[in-house]
Amino acid sequence: MPIYFYSSTDDYACFSNFSPHGFELDGVYWPTVEHYFQAQKFAGTEHEEHVRRAKTAKQAKALGRRRDWPLREDWEAVKVDLMRRAVRRKFETHADIRAVLLGTGTDTIMEAAPDDYFWGCGRDGTGQNMLGQISMDVREALRAESVMQKQNEEG
Repeated sequence: MPIYFYSSTDDYACFSNFSPHGFELDGVYWPTVEHYFQAQKFAGTEHEEHVRRAKTAKQAKALGRRRDWPLREDWEAVKVDLMRRAVRRKFETHADIRAVLLGTGTDTIMEAAPDDYFWGCGRDGTGQNMLGQISMDVREALRAESVMQKQNEEG
């Protein structure tokens, strides 16, 4: 049975990029995945830090959508890998939400963003669901690491 997430108040709100589960990546603390992801559009510029310091994930998203700031040239080529890094680090950092993710078993995880057909499944379910795919990939990687760690402890 698919697991849908989108709202910050649903049972799987921790899967959202807006969830308040900060982490350190590249030697810097990021308040949310959204802060990290949006800031990476301007990596290496003063705008990156401006986005990182946004008071909320919603503000970070709005700043990331500015087009009067120069978007990095390789953005389309790197955005999925950057999202994967941030999502993975969030779940590595927080044991409580890692347990929620691992507790989904093999269920399909879907971001129910009605207007997003790339990161989400869209209003009609035909979207690419890249954020859901990344969440499932991270789940499998964390599960495999957990099994290996357990084997090393036993062996």
